Amino acid sequence: MVLRLLEPDKENALRALSKSGWTHLKERNAISKNFEFGNFIEAFAWMTKVAICAEKMNHHPEWLNIYKNVEVILTTHDCAGLSDLDLQMARKMDFLAT
Repeated sequence: MVLRLLEPDKENALRALSKSGWTHLKERNAISKNFEFGNFIEAFAWMTKVAICAEKMNHHPEWLNIYKNVEVILTTHDCAGLSDLDLQMARKMDFLAT
């Protein structure tokens, strides 16, 4: 069972993630970020790497790819909000984008 982040932990995590461009979508209790790459191939390659990680974690992002941009939304549907899985996935996405 995946547990939703408690408020103090969530606020600390949101503060840290905002430094790398993540925003809090309060109405969905989710986080969002737009990743921009040099071209479509770079964006798709990144998405492929993330997809492999997501499958291993059994935690899949909502995303939209338009040319060299990938808009990502992370939330944990099992707990109806943010969980540690979202934080792990966000950090992994940031790492893979560098």
